[in-house]
Amino acid sequence: MDLVWVRQHVRQAAARLGFGLVEQTKLVTAASELARNTLVHGGGGQMEATHISSGGVQGLRLAFSDEGPGIADLDQALSDGYTSGDGLGMGLSGARRLVHDFEIDSTPGDGTTVRVTCWAAQPPRPREEA
Repeated sequence: MDLVWVRQHVRQAAARLGFGLVEQTKLVTAASELARNTLVHGGGGQMEATHISSGGVQGLRLAFSDEGPGIADLDQALSDGYTSGDGLGMGLSGARRLVHDFEIDSTPGDGTTVRVTCWAAQPPRPREEA
């Protein structure tokens, strides 16, 4: 996975969906951090981008997957300031703050998948059960 390609692809997709410049920048920053983690900690991987829509609001869901060593302690890895390398410790926790929805699945020895979702406007409200 090429980090420059990820940033360009995500920015172009977000712009096509009507994301404002600030929303584009947040999503591109989160994508860049997650792609870097996939490369550095997971030994490489892939990104899948999916256009989503709910209640007329356009969104972009990104999934970053690798088959690396996985994350032994997700709570620790998601805490501000934690780093398993020489970074600032803002990768996962920073990415989580920049998006509307954040999910992570990781199994030690079996890889990691991070899914993030951003909306071009306010996130659609969940439907109330009737």
